[in-house]
Amino acid sequence: MATLPARMPAAVYRGPRSLALEERPLPELGPHDVLIEVGHCGVCGSDLHMVIEGWGHPGSIGGHEWSGRIAEVGPEVTGWAAGDEVVGGAVHCGRCRFCLAQRPSLCAERGLAGATEWQGAFAGYVRESEEALHRVPAGLPLRVAALAEPLAVALHGINRGGARTGRRVLVTGAGPIGALVAAALRATGVTDVTVSEPFERRRQLAARLGATTTTPEALARPDHPGALVEEPFDVVIECSGSREAMEAGLAQLDRTGTLVLVGAGVRPPRFDPMRILLNELVVTGAYEYDAGGWDDALALLASGRVPAEDLLEPDDVPLAGLMEALEGLASGDIAGKVLVAPA
Repeated sequence: MATLPARMPAAVYRGPRSLALEERPLPELGPHDVLIEVGHCGVCGSDLHMVIEGWGHPGSIGGHEWSGRIAEVGPEVTGWAAGDEVVGGAVHCGRCRFCLAQRPSLCAERGLAGATEWQGAFAGYVRESEEALHRVPAGLPLRVAALAEPLAVALHGINRGGARTGRRVLVTGAGPIGALVAAALRATGVTDVTVSEPFERRRQLAARLGATTTTPEALARPDHPGALVEEPFDVVIECSGSREAMEAGLAQLDRTGTLVLVGAGVRPPRFDPMRILLNELVVTGAYEYDAGGWDDALALLASGRVPAEDLLEPDDVPLAGLMEALEGLASGDIAGKVLVAPA
């Protein structure tokens, strides 16, 4: 086994729009922990909130959409060995009423999102519990496997909305997660997919993924809460976190339709309760993953039905280029999923 370095590079959050490239000690392992050498780590919409909008904790390391190879295992780890290719996600208790009901994203023992400092994978190495790991299927490149976490999020949103073949679906926002939602819808047999997105490059990406595209300005809002737009949608999956998109999305629904909130935003929407009442609409959130979300995402990626070459930006960026990539994503100049390669 190769000797591990004592320190690793890491992109450390210092404040709004401020990252510092530092050398940090490798994370120390507990008995059931695993150390992973990060191959790729995707940039998520939540990373934009943390860095661009200043939600982060100074001194923290972001990045949770990672893939890599195990470098070292804790003394009580079983089933994993150095060299195994893995991706990883949240650990749930497995015993609370939500876990037992196959709703692990609502685990009673989960922490409050964004409330504590967390050390992620915008670094050379990341520490994870052995329970959080998922094996990368043979033949699936680590670069593509890095899409597993956001794809699991996308699939959870799709399932929360009941989007399936024969239903009309609108996706608002074609950023990193919205594009994956559109791709996953098409890959799972939903053919009537429309994407609303203000940035032209992202609309072009959505079109390549097989979606009909439009601008937010084209989303009409009926004057009467009981009235419907022409050709309403059965499901709206909101991925931008924009208050205006949430409000406009509700107005696009057919009677008994479902609005799924996937994108995070700090400005709360103003929903018309009479529209919800008169049309018996459902408004729900989608947080994290289905119980089998990771396995479903990895299987879908391995099947080749998700066009990774369209979803991923062609070139990886180093840790030193992360801030520039975040700015490009925030401005809409970058449309695809950005992968950071720390090595």
